[in-house]
Amino acid sequence: MILIVAGVSGSGKTTVGAMLAARLGWRFADADEFHLAANIEKMRAGIPLTDDDRWPWLRAIGAWMDERIARNESAVITCSALKGDSIADLWSNILKHRDRLTASGELAGRRGEQQVKWMWTMLEERLFAPLRSDRTVKAELPKIEAEVSAGRLAPAAAVEKIAAMLDR
Repeated sequence: MILIVAGVSGSGKTTVGAMLAARLGWRFADADEFHLAANIEKMRAGIPLTDDDRWPWLRAIGAWMDERIARNESAVITCSALKGDSIADLWSNILKHRDRLTASGELAGRRGEQQVKWMWTMLEERLFAPLRSDRTVKAELPKIEAEVSAGRLAPAAAVEKIAAMLDR
């Protein structure tokens, strides 16, 4: 998975992105590191970059993202807020990533795991003790988790189903 933290200059995206990557144990990159030296000099001189200036930068970011994807590495990258064709180019890389995950089946697997995690975080701590000791609930939990993981049951509906078993 690749997370993109976008914002205008000085908004704190590098700080947030670096902290997020450290917290998750993921690779981190600041998109400014991908600028050509000539672009850095222009920015230092206060000269705005043109779309032509940005294309090599966007391609470098895309290549870095492609490399992470190919290595199955999760990462956080910061990026200036973009507009127009720049967003379209970056979005194209995101869609390629999604298509690869879909084709491999990894996206469906991740979504299933995520749904089960959401189900459990929605259950309040006070419900855990009865869950662990109730035989009926214990017997039904694997079935409920399988339904949530397969997308046949929403996490919120699973929580309601489990709570109803405890209310009987």
